[in-house]
Amino acid sequence: MSIIETLLLAASLCADCFAVSLCSSVTLKKAGWRSVLLTALAFAVIQSALLLAGCVLGDLFYGIVEKVSNVIGFVLLAYVGGSMLAEGIRGCGEGKNLNGWKNILLGGVATSIDAAAVGVSQSMSGAGVSDSVLLLASVFLCTAVSVAAGICAGKAIGNIRGRNVGRIAEAAGGAVLVGLGVAVLL
Repeated sequence: MSIIETLLLAASLCADCFAVSLCSSVTLKKAGWRSVLLTALAFAVIQSALLLAGCVLGDLFYGIVEKVSNVIGFVLLAYVGGSMLAEGIRGCGEGKNLNGWKNILLGGVATSIDAAAVGVSQSMSGAGVSDSVLLLASVFLCTAVSVAAGICAGKAIGNIRGRNVGRIAEAAGGAVLVGLGVAVLL
């Protein structure tokens, strides 16, 4: 995978995190730099951990499904991307409230399931865990930055506009994942 493809994949994976943080930020009781940083780091750690878990699981099953790995990668990316695209069109998704660690962790996991699916598809396309180091680092950084930006922007522009921006970001991320799925199939 090229550096541009890696960055596009990382950016598309964190689009739903951005959307949730943007939509949720208007309900935050405090949005000081410390809470923004901790929330962004929590989302980034969860997203990266689930991506890594997907890579490891994909490695375990690679020999079994080696012959159909392209199709499996396409199906996973198309499903995840299509879900994100549909959610972006319908409206803000999971986790409309980021008050407290419980909600932050639930929001982080809910927005990171797609990362696990992408990890599996990456692994099944022949990329091992060691080949995914750049992707893991990119996903961590993009997620942290997007969540911090989403929280700050949501506080600045308000709930009504935040929903529109969040929907667009999630739909764009979904479209990129579907496109990458098609590329895996070809």
